[in-house]
Amino acid sequence: MELIFTLSLLALIAAETTFLTVMQTRKAKHSKKQHLPIFVDTSVLIDGRIMAIAESGFITSTLYIPRSVVGELQFLADNADSEKRTRARHGLDIINELQALKSVKTEIFTDSTRAEEGVDNRLLKLAKEYNGAICTIDFNLNKVAQVEGITVLNVNDLAMNLRMAFLPGEKTKLELTQKGNDQHQAVGHLADSTMVVVEHASQMLGKTVEIEFIRSLQTAAGKMMFARIVGNQQPAKQPKVTPQAIRSPKGRQPEQRKEAAPRPPKEPQQASQNAQTQRPKQNNNNRRRNNEDSLIELANKQ
Repeated sequence: MELIFTLSLLALIAAETTFLTVMQTRKAKHSKKQHLPIFVDTSVLIDGRIMAIAESGFITSTLYIPRSVVGELQFLADNADSEKRTRARHGLDIINELQALKSVKTEIFTDSTRAEEGVDNRLLKLAKEYNGAICTIDFNLNKVAQVEGITVLNVNDLAMNLRMAFLPGEKTKLELTQKGNDQHQAVGHLADSTMVVVEHASQMLGKTVEIEFIRSLQTAAGKMMFARIVGNQQPAKQPKVTPQAIRSPKGRQPEQRKEAAPRPPKEPQQASQNAQTQRPKQNNNNRRRNNEDSLIELANKQ
């Protein structure tokens, strides 16, 4: 019995040890995958949008800028035409700004000043050797890296995925679900929960109408778009019935009264009327400025 108990205890300890080893291995692989070294291409530095991505805190891995990439920027800044020189100098400035950021770690990777096989091939070689990723917007480098099984962080792909679902001038059908901030506005939502404010559509609540997008607005609460109704989809208004349109029982129209000619207003009254008409015009600008602020508050409440 003691022998059986000892063997059972040893088997239990071995099973626990194996389980812990497997879990630690998986955890190490997962953390290593999360912190892949990212080798930055020349095109990304010249483009400059990587600064906004780095400032947002979405990059958790270390950015490695090969010395050969810096050498290529220096060569373009010294020997290229005026346009390329300006863009290359902008890329060098981006390196300095990335190094000054606290939200992401940026290091200069020492390989060599000049890449004899070409900067693209050097980046592919470094990514394979150190099991890293390449950050680029170069179309050809992107395709080659995908063929060779290297992870690619393409800034253009990121921008395409974050763009608005619809651009100004495009049309779609939208269900209007609630009133907007102004009395004439109605609000609907797209499939990605983007709020759409439709002008002069308060009478169409609860209906699905065709709209045309006018403009978009990016707020801290998310994206917001403005649109208008396409075509004559507004409900027909009933004509007002005036006493003159009602016929008499004998079928004759009532006699029209002669209206006296309007008297010319006096000068003080005319000046006061002009002042009263100018006041709303002056207040229109303030109302328009406050309109977007109130719409942002409406988006925050969604």
